[in-house]
Amino acid sequence: MLAPPRNWWKPLGRQERNWLLVAFVWCIFMTAMMPLWFFFGRQNVPATTYRVAPESFVAEVNAFVEQYQIGEEQLGSTTLPVVAPPPGDVFLLARQFQWYPILQLERGQTYQLHLSSADVSHGFSLQPTNLNLMVLPGYDYVVTLTPTESGEFSVVCNEYCFYGHHLMVGKIIVQD
Repeated sequence: MLAPPRNWWKPLGRQERNWLLVAFVWCIFMTAMMPLWFFFGRQNVPATTYRVAPESFVAEVNAFVEQYQIGEEQLGSTTLPVVAPPPGDVFLLARQFQWYPILQLERGQTYQLHLSSADVSHGFSLQPTNLNLMVLPGYDYVVTLTPTESGEFSVVCNEYCFYGHHLMVGKIIVQD
């Protein structure tokens, strides 16, 4: 086995210089693109966030359900209220292991969807659209939502929230 030469740092050859230059230019380009993606990329979370006490958010959701409930629906092994609010503020609560309540919205109307958790971290994923958020207790995430298609959309928890996580599915119904 031979030891490396003492002057292993010899000047770079032409090909090595070219590849080093390409890598350096690529790093500069990607570094410059990061702020551009942030401001113009439209992949940022479309939510405004506020601090809120979990107990007060639960009370607000319960008052919301009491005011706009139009029925009940069986979802899995749980019976959940179905609410049909007017355009404006609507509330959805994540708690182990359900999304509460079932929302019935009108297509083409704009809603301010308030999301929060009563207990642990959850993930909000509206299927089959590409709306994904992390929902933490103590924070009210407000998402502007304008349904463009009618139908039933599943709300899935995509953040492990303990042993019943796989059962945590909710529903948003959009009607004409």
